[in-house]
Amino acid sequence: MFTQNPQTVGIAELTGTYVFDLRTCNRTLAFNRFFWNMIRPEAREAFWADEEAAMQAAGLNPEEQALVRARDWLGIVQYGVNFFVLEKWARVVKTTNLEVYAIMRGESFEDFMNTRQVPSSR
Repeated sequence: MFTQNPQTVGIAELTGTYVFDLRTCNRTLAFNRFFWNMIRPEAREAFWADEEAAMQAAGLNPEEQALVRARDWLGIVQYGVNFFVLEKWARVVKTTNLEVYAIMRGESFEDFMNTRQVPSSR
């Protein structure tokens, strides 16, 4: 019988928090591996050559493929992908972490950057 991890009790009440635990990892292993494998030149080249074939070869299901096609960064994290492996793919599709954060917040990059406390260049 499964009992909830005491460290995650009440997590559902925290808006914008998505648990990545062993259950999630097991459920989304192929999806996470797809992104992790982007560290390999041959995986990147296969993706650039034919995204659909690369997703099929990785064993992604239709929902996962739709998330990739849509570049749905927040949806991918909500689905159960670890952000640190998602960063590998962000580089492949030429998107910076800051751009991903803005998209995940539903903001333009410019609006997002205006919320950052960047020191003056004086």
